[in-house]
Amino acid sequence: MGDSIVERLTELEGAVKRAAEALARMREENAELKREVKRLGDERRQVLTQVDMILKDIGKLDLDRPQE
Repeated sequence: MGDSIVERLTELEGAVKRAAEALARMREENAELKREVKRLGDERRQVLTQVDMILKDIGKLDLDRPQE
């Protein structure tokens, strides 16, 4: 009976170690994903600013002027 408890405790310790390792990997992946989301958000804002400037430039063009 004592061996069974020792074996189960060893298995439990292994499971806890694997769970801790998985948690560490997930934390690293989460941090990486947060950085990627921030980068993509920044990139999106830059593209929107560029599109806004292009639209303003188009608005400044005199497109109603008759072509010669």
